Parts: sequence; structure tokens; C-alpha cells
Amino acid sequence: MMLLLASQSPRRAELLKQIGIPFSQYPVDIDEAVLSHETPDNYVRRMAQEKSSLGYKRAGAKKLVLGLDTIVVADGNILGKPKNKTDALRMLSLLSDNTHQVLTAVTITNYKQQKTVVVETQVCFGPLSPQQIAWYWKTGEPQDKAGSYGIQGLGGQFVKHINGSYSAVVGLPLYQTRLLLTEFGIINEC
Repeated sequence: MMLLLASQSPRRAELLKQIGIPFSQYPVDIDEAVLSHETPDNYVRRMAQEKSSLGYKRAGAKKLVLGLDTIVVADGNILGKPKNKTDALRMLSLLSDNTHQVLTAVTITNYKQQKTVVVETQVCFGPLSPQQIAWYWKTGEPQDKAGSYGIQGLGGQFVKHINGSYSAVVGLPLYQTRLLLTEFGIINEC
């Protein structure tokens, strides 16, 4: 059965390569609006499921589709990708000298079932000065990242410590993804 990654993210593709199984990228676009009264856990789960389902619907039979979504949550609020510089500065100021959550949902869909797991990681930022935040914005890195930072890039220098899965913060929790792929028979455990 062919594995499809319903994402165009190069970071997710690199992480999936570490599991050592062949796959193809098969990006899908969905409406990512948060529903009213939707909890962060329900939102990230729904996004991963919709990506996986749409990928499966378009790809057809004999396919296994892996859909993922990653969000940053501070004080119970979902921090998506910044709309502009002001929005990024607001988010990074919220994260400064605080601990926030990163939720990554992994969903696999095939012809007979769909399974989802959500991985939560606590990320603690050190204090950020307005000058550091302005400098970071100018690097261009925050512009397409949930929460306005990338832990695997320049934003990693602001992280004091994490409690949980580093790869989940990047966008694909390796351990939990491998377990799901094993459940679906893609990986044979010895």
C-alpha cells in the first residue's frame, strides 16, 4: 500500500524520511478556520482528519494517507500563522518568558479506517526583548510558522526547554507516527 503525506512541508517530509519508509508528498488545501467554541485539541484533530480524508478521497483506493496539523496554544488561545508583522510581534510577546503548548495531530486514513493521535509538548521560552523580536521578524522565519516561530531554525535559540516531543513541535511526532504506521501494517515490528 502506498503512503501519501498530505502536506507540502519540507520539514515534515524530512522527518518522515527518518522513519525509513517510502512515501510521496500529496498536499491538500482545506479551510483552516477555527469553529466557534472549538477547543485547541478538537481543532488540531479536525484539521489533521480533514487533510487525511481529503487526500484519501482524491488519491483513491490502495492508498494510505497521513495528515498532520500543528498549532501553538498560549493561555488557551490558538496562535496560527501571523497575518502581518504586528500580529507576529503580538504572538512572540505572548510567548516571551512563558510556557506554551504545541499540539500536533497525526491522522492516517485508508479504505477501512481512520485513526488520530494528538501529541502535546510544553515549550518554555526565555524572555525576549522588543529588539530581539524585531530582529527575528526581519529574518523572515516567523512569517509562515504557527505561533510565529520555528524551533528547528533561528527561533530555537529562544527556547529554554521543552517537555515532550521535539519532532512534534517541528511538525511530525516520529514515535507516535511510527506506532500508527505499524498499526496500519506499513511497518513490520520484529
